[in-house]
Amino acid sequence: MIFNTIMVQLDVDSPAAPRMAYARELARRFEATLIGFAAADAYVFVPGDDGGLAAAKIMRERRAEIEDRLKVLKEEFLGIVGYDASWCEEVGDPTQLLATHARAADLVVTGAPAAGSAGDHHRVLDIGTLVLSAGRPVLLAADNLVPPNPKKVLVAWKDAREARPAIVDAMPFLTGAEDVLLATVEEQNLRTAREGLSDVVRFLMRHGVKARSEILPAGISDAGEVVAELARAMGAELVVAGGYGHSRIREWAFGGMTRSLLKQGSVNRLFSN
Repeated sequence: MIFNTIMVQLDVDSPAAPRMAYARELARRFEATLIGFAAADAYVFVPGDDGGLAAAKIMRERRAEIEDRLKVLKEEFLGIVGYDASWCEEVGDPTQLLATHARAADLVVTGAPAAGSAGDHHRVLDIGTLVLSAGRPVLLAADNLVPPNPKKVLVAWKDAREARPAIVDAMPFLTGAEDVLLATVEEQNLRTAREGLSDVVRFLMRHGVKARSEILPAGISDAGEVVAELARAMGAELVVAGGYGHSRIREWAFGGMTRSLLKQGSVNRLFSN
């Protein structure tokens, strides 16, 4: 697994330059082609029987506003990263459209939206849904937007399907790290947990990864917070985790691990599903 193409998603309502610089540094490090992506939806709901004409007028105005903003973003993106990169834009649901266009990339880069626009999924991503639907690893940037060149990586491991592709997808980061820690929560019995971790550590070592393991005690109330604290304690720049399982209600990766890690903006997080 290598990152030949990196797609960076930009929010229409957030400053674009910091995330562009973040993605540009990653692309330079991996000698990858960079694709910029931005989208927002002009949809508006106007209640009442007579709201159709008003809604159509508002949607036309919003579409024009979005198209103007996308034009500015494109010029800014190409001006910063250079014209050897490429650009993709659409008016529509940003999460669904990014999941579709992720087919063109090895890695999708995004970050937390501006505080004022968070939750408006007509203009910003639903990152949980993106992780479920993109079919590509999603790198969620830390709030400080410092690109990871990790010497230390924490892998939030659970012996489930979602965690296995996450490790493979993260290989470009793992093979360059000096210390990769696999952390798992003891869910059944200690012997089973140790055997599973030993297999994964051997797998990684055969791929040239300097890996070790640690078993966290059962009964942790917020495994995501514990993992984030463990990452801080070891100085990890990146946390790797499997994404959501079969539904958004029942999560398989460390129970509520994915949802909790999405909120841990102090560290870069790589999710795969």
